[in-house]
Amino acid sequence: MTKTQRDTYFVRPLEHSDIPTVSLWFMDLDDLSAFDRCMRVPLSRDAAEKAWSDAVGKDGSNNKYWFAIDDKESQMIGIIGLESVNLINGDAVLAVYIDKTVRNKGIGIRSAALVLDVAFQQLGLNRMTSYYRADNDVTRYLTERIGFRQEGCMRKAWFAGGQHVDMIIVGILRQEWMERRNMLAKELDTNTVVTFGRHSSGTWSWPPVDDRDDA
Repeated sequence: MTKTQRDTYFVRPLEHSDIPTVSLWFMDLDDLSAFDRCMRVPLSRDAAEKAWSDAVGKDGSNNKYWFAIDDKESQMIGIIGLESVNLINGDAVLAVYIDKTVRNKGIGIRSAALVLDVAFQQLGLNRMTSYYRADNDVTRYLTERIGFRQEGCMRKAWFAGGQHVDMIIVGILRQEWMERRNMLAKELDTNTVVTFGRHSSGTWSWPPVDDRDDA
């Protein structure tokens, strides 16, 4: 299969111009309450601009890195971010959202794997944490597939749909990811590929691809 035949998606830094799209996604109360533990009511466009303004930093000085995920037509179909980046302790929190129209295509797990590579191999982090609502089976599956381990449960810590639900805490260490990534790369086919930038080499794609196969 050649590169042009692959279903390719592109990760790039999040821009201010992307925030209106994010705001529209989170008009969906179910998606909003699954993604954000603290926000329960959709924001206006102006409020969303303010809430997400510090997620657009280019140098990580605000302790976060957020990225957009684009399709081949340059339409944003998801976001993925590193929150609470701590270079002293070497950790951060991973969060990902994929638009409903393109779910179940493997974009989320490939994007997460790519960002883990960036976190561990470019930022020098040593661990990644993530949180999800106990009834969020999609995130449970994604984090388990990547190799996250359950590290704790905050009982009844997430309120949604009129009830308090447990919040699950998972984490993965750099060494654990490096052991898991080779096996995961073999498990995931290259019919769908997520790459960092539109001119990335196979090194910064997931699954990693050999550019010689595209000749």
